[in-house]
Amino acid sequence: MALDTGSNLDLFLWVNRIAQRTPWLHGSIEAFAKYGVLLFAVLLLIGLWAARSADDARLAKAGWACVATLLAVAVNQPIVHLVHEARPYATHPHILVLASRSTDPGFPSDHATMAGAAAVGILLASRKLGLFALLAALVLAASRVYIGAHYPLDVLAGLILGAAVAVLGWILVRRILVATVHRIRVLPGLRNVFGPRVQAGTTPATDPRASASRAYRA
Repeated sequence: MALDTGSNLDLFLWVNRIAQRTPWLHGSIEAFAKYGVLLFAVLLLIGLWAARSADDARLAKAGWACVATLLAVAVNQPIVHLVHEARPYATHPHILVLASRSTDPGFPSDHATMAGAAAVGILLASRKLGLFALLAALVLAASRVYIGAHYPLDVLAGLILGAAVAVLGWILVRRILVATVHRIRVLPGLRNVFGPRVQAGTTPATDPRASASRAYRA
């Protein structure tokens, strides 16, 4: 499967020319392209922490975001080896390469697949955090092209694949996950870990407005 042709190659070469003209960006973009995965790990943990006292569905979504991220990367592996697309620097030796060279195939991008799954998974549980994660996913995908590690289609396919795993997986297993979360969080040893559970559509018992309302009714 040849992806180094047509508009895909043209767009890659255009980005590569930008990289050649912006040496002052190399260090920061190269670092994010390589270690940006750590940001998504932090965002996933923040999502879990924020959902610990929420209703069962939101906590299940936050947990699924973590599982979907790992699952998406696992699903991507056989596709990568089946397509077996060479990296840009393997077929275009004169381009600027900031990435650590690898003999692994490049389509779809593992980094983009991970980012797409994590971002969409987080978005299911938290709109604000999810929108930030989506932006970070797009930046990470673009950075992988900037450093010469992938073609644009590599990262686009990865983002779509990761997002699809997160969404379709949640549709398939949401009832099981919500029921499992409900059973786990009521165990005596875990009640203090999750805090007082908020039922969907209700006001937390710790909310001052709820306390005032109860006092007024009394």
